[in-house]
Amino acid sequence: MKVTRFNEAKAYSAPNHFDMRSIRLQGFEAGGPEVSWVGLSHFLPGGGAGPDSSPLEKVYVLISGELVVTVDGVDTVLKPMDSCCIPGDEVRTVKNRSNEVATMLVVMPYPKKDPA
Repeated sequence: MKVTRFNEAKAYSAPNHFDMRSIRLQGFEAGGPEVSWVGLSHFLPGGGAGPDSSPLEKVYVLISGELVVTVDGVDTVLKPMDSCCIPGDEVRTVKNRSNEVATMLVVMPYPKKDPA
């Protein structure tokens, strides 16, 4: 078992995100998960991400607050304990349109390794 204590989780920077802070709860460490990693993101009011896509699917689970995820011009509001799966290569934006911090778990597979 690999335990990461919340006070020991490491911050990381996510490209094309703004007014957002994130920490890695699991992954990218010896003895950790082999298939995917888990991050915790705090979006300040007005904060967000994108538009962007990646070749890897991702799962969002909203813990607190409210976030708007936009795909193909359609806004979907996520509220606490709502979740969504963003398929690989799907362009999305994420925006906190509220006046409170929104907290979200992000689960993603590891990037594919190039064959050597």
